Amino acid sequence: MNDDTRELNRISILGNTIPRRMKWDDTRAFLVVARLGTLSAGATALGVGVATLSRRIERLEAALKLPLFVRQQSGYQLTEDGAELLEKAEAMEMAALVFTSGAVARAEVAGRVRLATAETLATNLILPSLKTLQKRYPNLIIEVITDIATANLHRRDADLALRMVKPERGNVTVRRVGTLGWGVYCHPDYRDGRGQPPSRDHYEHCGLIQWGELYANLRAAQWVDKILGNRPPAVVTTSQTTQLAAASAGLGLAVLPHFLARAAGLVCVEKNLGIDHPIYLVIQSDLTHSPRTRAVADFLSELVLAKKRELSGPDQ
Repeated sequence: MNDDTRELNRISILGNTIPRRMKWDDTRAFLVVARLGTLSAGATALGVGVATLSRRIERLEAALKLPLFVRQQSGYQLTEDGAELLEKAEAMEMAALVFTSGAVARAEVAGRVRLATAETLATNLILPSLKTLQKRYPNLIIEVITDIATANLHRRDADLALRMVKPERGNVTVRRVGTLGWGVYCHPDYRDGRGQPPSRDHYEHCGLIQWGELYANLRAAQWVDKILGNRPPAVVTTSQTTQLAAASAGLGLAVLPHFLARAAGLVCVEKNLGIDHPIYLVIQSDLTHSPRTRAVADFLSELVLAKKRELSGPDQ
């Protein structure tokens, strides 16, 4: 090989053009011998024979078309080209370590995690995005509990929860992760008693969809009751799903979460009602360091952050 050809090969390798015949085991062999200085020490560190290690070094030099070591009786000394390649080989080693540690972490995240949340958040926010978590951690099983009236973290009915009510007791860790905004919505074709599109200044002419008596403590129900006064409601329902269905059927105006109503194609009549809910991530305190629980908690935090604008609603 003449000097010009050798220099071109050296520039090509140092410029990150990696030959296809290179193998990671050969690069590891190069690193170990460069650090320890002898084949015998390197072979012991890698748990291979001296002959095997020598073949790997020779194979790497053949692939790179560059001499990497000067062979001496006292040991192996890096050539100028070998010294220049050492940093790149160490970068490859670091990348391999990161890749391996990531794979190990994914393998450790396994088992069942019980998540308690509102049905609306489960069906319209969490479940549509759950494939992302499944791809990240294929050995993880999520049990979604939407009957939050009976699911209680204090009794350990669930491992963590995404909810709008801050728990006042129990051995739990609580963190606010977002806001659920609410507004008044109706079908695009809805018209009030005068045959006009609804207006926040003339609710007295509009039919309002009311919540059942058992849900009188809800902020949305209290807002509707205040506007209704002594007037009869257009219809009474007992869930956000039926509130949404009634508004979508053109029966009247409903107070709904922005992200739910807009996804259904409803029209916003009033966007700032002063009844927005904080969204809390609640975790059993003794599970905060559990890899599988932490993985689900991080996923939920990322999801709420990514959907921040949809959840909080249009700019106030």
